[in-house]
Amino acid sequence: MRIKICGITKKEDALAAEAAGADAIGVILFSDSRREIDTEEAMEIFQALKPSTVKVCVTHTTSHEDLLTILKIDPDAIQVSHPLTVPGDVCVVRVLEPGQSIPDDVDAVIIDSSRGHGRLFDAEYARHVTQKSTVPVILAGGLTPDNVCEAIRLVRPFAVDVASGVESAPGIKDPEKVRRFIAAVRGCE
Repeated sequence: MRIKICGITKKEDALAAEAAGADAIGVILFSDSRREIDTEEAMEIFQALKPSTVKVCVTHTTSHEDLLTILKIDPDAIQVSHPLTVPGDVCVVRVLEPGQSIPDDVDAVIIDSSRGHGRLFDAEYARHVTQKSTVPVILAGGLTPDNVCEAIRLVRPFAVDVASGVESAPGIKDPEKVRRFIAAVRGCE
Protein backbone atom coordinates (compact mmCIF):
# COMPACT_ATOMS: atom_id res chain seq x y z
CA MET A 1 0.00 0.00 0.00
CA ARG A 2 1.41 3.37 -1.04
CA ILE A 3 1.01 6.44 1.18
CA LYS A 4 0.94 10.08 0.09
CA ILE A 5 1.13 12.90 2.61
CA CYS A 6 -0.42 15.88 0.85
CA GLY A 7 -0.70 19.59 1.42
CA ILE A 8 2.91 19.89 2.56
CA THR A 9 3.86 23.53 3.07
CA LYS A 10 7.27 23.25 4.75
CA LYS A 11 10.45 21.36 3.95
CA GLU A 12 10.66 20.14 7.56
CA ASP A 13 7.22 18.54 7.32
CA ALA A 14 8.14 16.84 4.05
CA LEU A 15 11.34 15.41 5.52
CA ALA A 16 9.52 14.20 8.65
CA ALA A 17 6.85 12.49 6.53
CA GLU A 18 9.51 10.90 4.35
CA ALA A 19 11.44 9.69 7.41
CA ALA A 20 8.22 8.20 8.82
CA GLY A 21 7.78 6.13 5.66
CA ALA A 22 5.65 8.16 3.25
CA ASP A 23 6.02 7.02 -0.34
CA ALA A 24 4.88 10.32 -1.86
CA ILE A 25 4.78 13.99 -0.90
CA GLY A 26 2.16 16.32 -2.34
CA VAL A 27 2.37 20.09 -2.65
CA ILE A 28 -0.52 22.29 -3.77
CA LEU A 29 -0.04 24.91 -6.47
CA PHE A 30 -2.41 27.22 -8.37
CA SER A 31 -5.33 26.56 -6.08
CA ASP A 32 -7.53 28.34 -3.57
CA SER A 33 -6.44 25.86 -0.90
CA ARG A 34 -5.20 27.06 2.48
CA ARG A 35 -2.23 24.78 1.80
CA GLU A 36 -1.20 26.43 -1.46
CA ILE A 37 2.48 27.28 -1.83
CA ASP A 38 4.41 28.94 -4.64
CA THR A 39 6.68 27.22 -7.14
CA GLU A 40 9.89 28.25 -5.38
CA GLU A 41 8.70 26.67 -2.12
CA ALA A 42 7.65 23.53 -4.00
CA MET A 43 11.09 23.25 -5.61
CA GLU A 44 12.80 23.65 -2.24
CA ILE A 45 10.65 20.87 -0.76
CA PHE A 46 11.18 18.52 -3.71
CA GLN A 47 14.94 19.11 -3.80
CA ALA A 48 15.20 18.12 -0.13
CA LEU A 49 13.56 14.72 -0.72
CA LYS A 50 15.20 11.44 -1.66
CA PRO A 51 15.03 10.47 -5.34
CA SER A 52 12.85 7.47 -4.39
CA THR A 53 10.11 9.65 -2.86
CA VAL A 54 7.37 10.41 -5.39
CA LYS A 55 6.91 14.17 -5.82
CA VAL A 56 3.34 15.21 -6.65
CA CYS A 57 2.07 18.65 -7.64
CA VAL A 58 -1.63 19.02 -6.88
CA THR A 59 -3.51 21.74 -8.72
CA HIS A 60 -7.05 22.92 -9.27
CA THR A 61 -6.09 25.20 -12.14
CA THR A 62 -7.88 25.43 -15.46
CA SER A 63 -4.90 27.17 -17.08
CA HIS A 64 -2.55 25.48 -19.54
CA GLU A 65 0.11 28.08 -18.67
CA ASP A 66 -0.06 27.07 -14.98
CA LEU A 67 0.57 23.46 -16.01
CA LEU A 68 3.65 24.53 -17.97
CA THR A 69 4.94 26.34 -14.88
CA ILE A 70 4.31 23.25 -12.74
CA LEU A 71 6.24 21.09 -15.20
CA LYS A 72 9.33 23.29 -14.64
CA ILE A 73 9.41 21.99 -11.04
CA ASP A 74 9.93 18.49 -12.52
CA PRO A 75 7.34 16.57 -10.49
CA ASP A 76 6.89 12.83 -10.83
CA ALA A 77 3.13 13.33 -11.06
CA ILE A 78 0.55 16.09 -11.48
CA GLN A 79 -2.82 15.68 -9.80
CA VAL A 80 -5.51 17.65 -11.64
CA SER A 81 -9.15 18.33 -10.85
CA HIS A 82 -10.19 19.55 -14.28
CA PRO A 83 -10.09 17.73 -17.64
CA LEU A 84 -6.90 19.37 -18.84
CA THR A 85 -4.38 17.80 -21.17
CA VAL A 86 -1.08 17.68 -19.32
CA PRO A 87 1.86 18.07 -21.70
CA GLY A 88 5.11 16.20 -21.32
CA ASP A 89 6.11 12.87 -19.87
CA VAL A 90 4.69 13.07 -16.36
CA CYS A 91 2.26 10.81 -14.55
CA VAL A 92 -1.26 12.28 -14.56
CA VAL A 93 -3.60 11.64 -11.65
CA ARG A 94 -7.19 12.78 -12.16
CA VAL A 95 -9.44 13.68 -9.22
CA LEU A 96 -12.78 11.89 -9.20
CA GLU A 97 -15.89 12.82 -7.25
CA PRO A 98 -19.05 10.75 -6.80
CA GLY A 99 -20.98 10.51 -10.03
CA GLN A 100 -18.00 11.04 -12.32
CA SER A 101 -16.98 8.29 -14.71
CA ILE A 102 -13.50 6.83 -14.75
CA PRO A 103 -11.36 8.53 -17.43
CA ASP A 104 -9.17 6.42 -19.70
CA ASP A 105 -6.53 9.04 -20.44
CA VAL A 106 -4.76 9.07 -17.06
CA ASP A 107 -2.14 7.07 -15.19
CA ALA A 108 -4.12 6.93 -11.92
CA VAL A 109 -7.26 8.34 -10.31
CA ILE A 110 -7.82 9.75 -6.86
CA ILE A 111 -11.21 9.64 -5.21
CA ASP A 112 -11.36 12.95 -3.37
CA SER A 113 -14.39 15.19 -3.07
CA SER A 114 -13.05 16.52 0.24
CA ARG A 115 -10.03 18.38 -1.20
CA GLY A 116 -8.37 18.88 2.16
CA HIS A 117 -11.49 19.67 4.18
CA GLY A 118 -11.67 16.39 6.06
CA ARG A 119 -14.99 15.21 4.60
CA LEU A 120 -15.17 11.42 4.53
CA PHE A 121 -15.11 9.72 1.13
CA ASP A 122 -18.23 8.09 -0.38
CA ALA A 123 -17.59 4.39 0.33
CA GLU A 124 -20.01 3.00 -2.26
CA TYR A 125 -18.59 5.16 -5.04
CA ALA A 126 -15.00 4.40 -3.95
CA ARG A 127 -15.63 0.64 -4.04
CA HIS A 128 -17.25 0.96 -7.48
CA VAL A 129 -14.27 2.88 -8.89
CA THR A 130 -11.76 0.45 -7.38
CA GLN A 131 -13.60 -2.52 -8.89
CA LYS A 132 -13.98 -0.97 -12.37
CA SER A 133 -10.78 1.04 -12.83
CA THR A 134 -7.99 -0.20 -15.08
CA VAL A 135 -5.54 2.29 -13.50
CA PRO A 136 -4.42 2.56 -9.86
CA VAL A 137 -6.96 4.10 -7.49
CA ILE A 138 -5.89 6.40 -4.67
CA LEU A 139 -8.30 6.96 -1.80
CA ALA A 140 -8.55 10.33 -0.03
CA GLY A 141 -11.14 12.23 1.93
CA GLY A 142 -11.51 12.31 5.69
CA LEU A 143 -8.80 9.73 6.37
CA THR A 144 -7.14 9.76 9.79
CA PRO A 145 -4.86 7.43 11.75
CA ASP A 146 -8.00 6.06 13.42
CA ASN A 147 -10.06 5.20 10.32
CA VAL A 148 -7.55 4.52 7.52
CA CYS A 149 -7.26 0.78 8.16
CA GLU A 150 -11.02 0.28 7.94
CA ALA A 151 -11.10 2.41 4.77
CA ILE A 152 -8.40 0.23 3.20
CA ARG A 153 -10.27 -2.95 4.07
CA LEU A 154 -13.50 -1.53 2.69
CA VAL A 155 -12.20 -0.04 -0.58
CA ARG A 156 -8.93 -1.87 -1.32
CA PRO A 157 -7.21 1.05 -3.08
CA PHE A 158 -3.72 1.08 -4.55
CA ALA A 159 -2.78 4.01 -2.28
CA VAL A 160 -4.11 6.34 0.38
CA ASP A 161 -3.70 10.11 0.57
CA VAL A 162 -4.03 12.30 3.63
CA ALA A 163 -3.79 16.05 4.33
CA SER A 164 -6.02 17.44 7.10
CA GLY A 165 -6.16 14.11 8.96
CA VAL A 166 -2.52 14.48 10.04
CA GLU A 167 -2.41 18.22 10.79
CA SER A 168 -2.28 20.36 13.90
CA ALA A 169 -3.49 23.33 11.78
CA PRO A 170 -4.18 23.76 8.04
CA GLY A 171 -0.89 23.16 6.23
CA ILE A 172 1.01 22.27 9.40
CA LYS A 173 1.65 18.55 9.71
CA ASP A 174 1.73 16.94 13.16
CA PRO A 175 4.70 14.53 13.09
CA GLU A 176 3.07 12.19 15.59
CA LYS A 177 -0.17 12.00 13.56
CA VAL A 178 1.86 11.36 10.41
CA ARG A 179 3.73 8.51 12.15
CA ARG A 180 0.46 7.08 13.51
CA PHE A 181 -1.18 7.28 10.08
CA ILE A 182 1.70 5.49 8.35
CA ALA A 183 1.90 2.87 11.13
CA ALA A 184 -1.86 2.26 10.84
CA VAL A 185 -1.59 1.71 7.08
CA ARG A 186 1.40 -0.60 7.43
CA GLY A 187 -0.29 -2.45 10.30
CA CYS A 188 -3.42 -3.31 8.36
CA GLU A 189 -1.71 -4.63 5.25
